[in-house]
Amino acid sequence: MSDIMLKVSLQELCVQEGITETMVIEVVEHGIAEPFAGQDVNDWMFELNSVHWMKKAIRLYHDLDIDWVSIAIVIDLLKQKDLLLRENARLRNQLDRFVSDVADLH
Repeated sequence: MSDIMLKVSLQELCVQEGITETMVIEVVEHGIAEPFAGQDVNDWMFELNSVHWMKKAIRLYHDLDIDWVSIAIVIDLLKQKDLLLRENARLRNQLDRFVSDVADLH
């Protein structure tokens, strides 16, 4: 597996996504996404996975006009769903290999 980490700075994120620094700070303050580097706001760096969830949160904020606490709960549930789907796929693959191995024995 590769150790490459795709990352983006706060400034790049704001320019590329057309969002304000204030909005990014709101998302971070509510635990929806978090920078992996940078002590000062201007030095924040985000992994692409955090950017993915941040974009979803901002879209929910604009589209549904709900508060950040509710959005944080929704994003947390979506993250859990994604995790469960990945785990389910992994277990299905293991089961398929097991069934295939058992069939080869007969």
